[in-house]
Amino acid sequence: MLRRSLALACLALIAASAGAASERATFLDLARRGWVYELRSAMWGRDPASIEMHINGHVLSGASICVVGEKPHQATETVLREFTGLTARVFGKPTPIRHGGVDLDGCGTGRTIYLRLYSREVPLAAFGSDLARLDRVFGLGLARSRRQYVVSPGQAATFFGRRGQATHLIVRQPVAGRDLSPLEGRFYASILVEELYQAYTFGMDILQLDRRLAFVSKLQEFPVNLRHVPWDSPAFMEGLLRSTPSGLCRFDLFMLHAIAAAPVENTNTPEFLAYIDAHFDDLLARADATAAAPGFAGILDPGCVAEN
Repeated sequence: MLRRSLALACLALIAASAGAASERATFLDLARRGWVYELRSAMWGRDPASIEMHINGHVLSGASICVVGEKPHQATETVLREFTGLTARVFGKPTPIRHGGVDLDGCGTGRTIYLRLYSREVPLAAFGSDLARLDRVFGLGLARSRRQYVVSPGQAATFFGRRGQATHLIVRQPVAGRDLSPLEGRFYASILVEELYQAYTFGMDILQLDRRLAFVSKLQEFPVNLRHVPWDSPAFMEGLLRSTPSGLCRFDLFMLHAIAAAPVENTNTPEFLAYIDAHFDDLLARADATAAAPGFAGILDPGCVAEN
């Protein structure tokens, strides 16, 4: 009986070690695919060498979020409160939320993430005005002949100019004064969480083609064809929620801690990946402690935040 117990214990230890090694390999692969990439600035019709570009989410720690357009719906306020609480815990700096009114002129100066909210028709004119103002202030060099489009209910972009960088989000939110169905609640939280997370971390979408594999990151995306489906329809909401986690995963918390802690100038480099590999266990422990902390339930996906 003793030998059998020892054998079972050894098998359990081996299985646990194999599982840990597999998770480490998965996390490193996702970090490489989502964060180690080359910048493509030629699309803006300018000389890339004339613009200083640094990809490091740590530079946004402590930056304020300035909300313009519509007043935040209560569901939107909940996501903003929990997300800024998360960044404050990870980076050790508060993330103030300001309300700029109808346009960016009310946002003032300082390090700012601009968030335009809308609930009905896409405010294309206001979106164009936002980008024009950012172009003037930061010297982005956007081509005047190039039209800017809103192609999804949640969209984020960081622009690098001769006078600094600017991050702009345009996100659909619930119509004011309406109670939300569970489907609507998950949908609107999902799109806002994703854009905020990508804005803060500079992570790229990660294509996942095998439906049988469980999601590990909010940035993973299974392709679905939702063209010509209205964004406020149940069919669109259900389709989008099937294509990606509804909130942040354990890996996403891990990457937030990695960005906050890594002593690197750029987080889209092999050096950042080497730091993650060398400090994997510590970063994972920090992520698990954050996942267990109160106050973040609305922005986490319970199906992929638990320890594997």
